[in-house]
Amino acid sequence: MNGKKGSVRIDIRTPETAKMSGGGPSSSDSMSPSKWIWDVWEFAKGDTNRVTFSLKVGLACLLVSLLILIRAPYQVFGTNTIWAIMTVAIMFEYTVGATFNRGFNRALGSLLAGIFAVVFMQIAMSSGHITEPYIIGLSIFLVGAITSFMKLWPSLVPYEYGFRVILLTYCLIIASGYRMGDPVRTAVDRLYSIAIGGLVAVLVNLLVFPIWAGEQLHKELVSHFDSVADSLEECVKKYLSDDGSEQPEFSKTVMDDFQDEPAYRKCRATLSSSAKLDSLANSARWEPPHGRFRHFFHPWAEYVNVGAVLRHCAYEVMALHGCLHSEIQAPFNLRCAFQSEILDATTQAAELLRSIGKDISNMKHGLRTSLLKRVHSSTERLQRSIDLHSYLLTSSHHLSTALSSNLIPSRDHSTDPDSKRVEPNAAHTLAPRVDSCHNTPKKQQRRQRSWPSIEVTDLQEDDIPRMSALESTTALSLATFTSLLIEFVARLDHLVEAVDKLARLAGFN
Repeated sequence: MNGKKGSVRIDIRTPETAKMSGGGPSSSDSMSPSKWIWDVWEFAKGDTNRVTFSLKVGLACLLVSLLILIRAPYQVFGTNTIWAIMTVAIMFEYTVGATFNRGFNRALGSLLAGIFAVVFMQIAMSSGHITEPYIIGLSIFLVGAITSFMKLWPSLVPYEYGFRVILLTYCLIIASGYRMGDPVRTAVDRLYSIAIGGLVAVLVNLLVFPIWAGEQLHKELVSHFDSVADSLEECVKKYLSDDGSEQPEFSKTVMDDFQDEPAYRKCRATLSSSAKLDSLANSARWEPPHGRFRHFFHPWAEYVNVGAVLRHCAYEVMALHGCLHSEIQAPFNLRCAFQSEILDATTQAAELLRSIGKDISNMKHGLRTSLLKRVHSSTERLQRSIDLHSYLLTSSHHLSTALSSNLIPSRDHSTDPDSKRVEPNAAHTLAPRVDSCHNTPKKQQRRQRSWPSIEVTDLQEDDIPRMSALESTTALSLATFTSLLIEFVARLDHLVEAVDKLARLAGFN
């Protein structure tokens, strides 16, 4: 839109004019080979295990393809060797545990499918040529219906892949065996090929630069502790440093800037980690003792429990982010009045989180009694400070005084009988803890009283009680922020208990 004030001109740009004016990324730039190579390089450098996994899959496929490329094994298995290649492609997973899990489902499903195929083919062949196709068709229908129903059963959901293998293998074996005339031979050859493919996939994944699900789970949980600690500190620091002078509009803040903040992204990654931790824990249960996890039946489920308790702490951090970006904000000088207590409690809580994450990373059972005492002490100081100066969060005496001095003609306080009724403690405490409202920036005044929208300069004498109520509402937002911080500290006790249980069951030093 261009033009003078009061007029609107809309320019409609065609694709040709947009391309000539450079108003958008060029397709040649986005699809250039150099940019594509750079993106691939950055993706591979972000996690070298991705390259390792890809090379291992290629190696496994090469090894099973020798069954076709070399004449001797091909003469034994024939075209059934394609099942070995298909088994490797389907069964090879990112981690060793996931591959073992897939392999178990694949082996059990193929074995059951082969047995069912042989039994039904013998029954069909003994019934005569007329009824044989009907029995085969009915068996395919029954196997498809039963396996599809069983894989939906809640307790059998982890074995959903096995039921798919039963259905696929049974249909292929019995359909091809019916035309080839020797179903038993066909089933045995295909089971041999599947066994060879599964064995190659397991050995390559286990012996060539193995990627352990247990190690991945361990590192993932430790990273979440650091993420929650960083997110908490960034949120509190921004809350105490935001004076509202350059704060954008509420709608723009929520829609555009809120989700792009690093603290929000870190905390959101922790909240969405439930499925990933569950998947890694389920895969780790299939892995043999390895690395630092040298005993059988390692308590992988406790990692998931610790992650669940940590997510409950992260919920409070997300609530703090909501207060940070809320429309109704406490005055900046009121936030500064409790700055030292809030920062102290935040620093101690973040230090405790990082200490727990470090102990889990090193597999050490550290005593966190002193850290917990410091966190509780700092939180108690914050609570006492809020209780001691609670009148700042509920009383509007200082606002009425400030507005009266600015908007109402001054009165002779010597003749005013009400002027002597001033709380003795409030007069001494109020001045150093918080300034009057009219000293705050004008943009912040508009923001903190945006519910409902009102300007200080538009107030009349009759509006002072209403303005006092609005000031109390904005001040209570600080009480909300501090109560969420105290609740976060309270949840740390449950987190410490969960980590202590993990350390005890896992045998941390």
